[in-house]
Amino acid sequence: MILIVESGATKTDWCLCAGRPGDDGHQCRKFRTDGFNAATMDAGSLCRMIEEIPSNFGCSCADRISEIYFYAAGLVSETPPPALVSAFSGHFRNASVMEFASDLIAAARALFGDSEGVAAIMGTGSNSCLYDGSSVVKCYRPGGFVLGDEGSAASLGRMFLADYFKELVPRSLASEFSRAFPDVTYASAVHNIYKGEKPSAYMASFAPFVTMHLDEPYAAALVENNVRAFIERSLSRYGCKRVGVCGSFGIACREVIEKAGASFGLEFTDFIQAPIDRLVYYHSK
Repeated sequence: MILIVESGATKTDWCLCAGRPGDDGHQCRKFRTDGFNAATMDAGSLCRMIEEIPSNFGCSCADRISEIYFYAAGLVSETPPPALVSAFSGHFRNASVMEFASDLIAAARALFGDSEGVAAIMGTGSNSCLYDGSSVVKCYRPGGFVLGDEGSAASLGRMFLADYFKELVPRSLASEFSRAFPDVTYASAVHNIYKGEKPSAYMASFAPFVTMHLDEPYAAALVENNVRAFIERSLSRYGCKRVGVCGSFGIACREVIEKAGASFGLEFTDFIQAPIDRLVYYHSK
């Protein structure tokens, strides 16, 4: 049996597979939990998470898992955190293959398989890389919501909130926002962004409001500026015209992305919401 885990800033997809897709006897069981950062998660939380895997799948599977593929935000080094390796190897003693890689590798494999292309993550946060069909050749660091994350939901939410509190949002749209989010005040926003547990997710929560109003010139320009910044600062610099996008925010802004990318000569070949289903095929084949 194969265990595939793919985690981003917002969610983690877990998938247990037996057999090859399309063959008789092929089975997949899935469940979803909150996202996490593998580089910063403490050892205790990590062990508890792993111990809960069999109950979440509804079966006793620890001794039957032979391969583990673990993708997560925070795994930027070729050497995974020792605590992560120890936790998995200690619980799944019969796993002869264990691979730990970044969520960016997960997106690249899901989008391009064994082919070359530029993989772009456009979700709560953003990231990108040039993928040669087996590994990451080049990556312009995303910088997080403070230093970058252009083209993400968090970036769009940050841009909108900054305008909202400076009274730069058109009055009618600002009034609609205040009715939709009556608890959002300057004080509450500052607290959630600077002292909250998930500031990126907090800012990203306002992106759907903006994308729902693309018929408003202000909202359309804000989304386009956010997307173009990502293309200019990252995607257009890899020297490869084939780009695939992974993430719910990318799908929500697909038309804007394709239009902006065309002016840079980029061809967006694929848009997927999450990598997990493609990863099942990639690792089972």
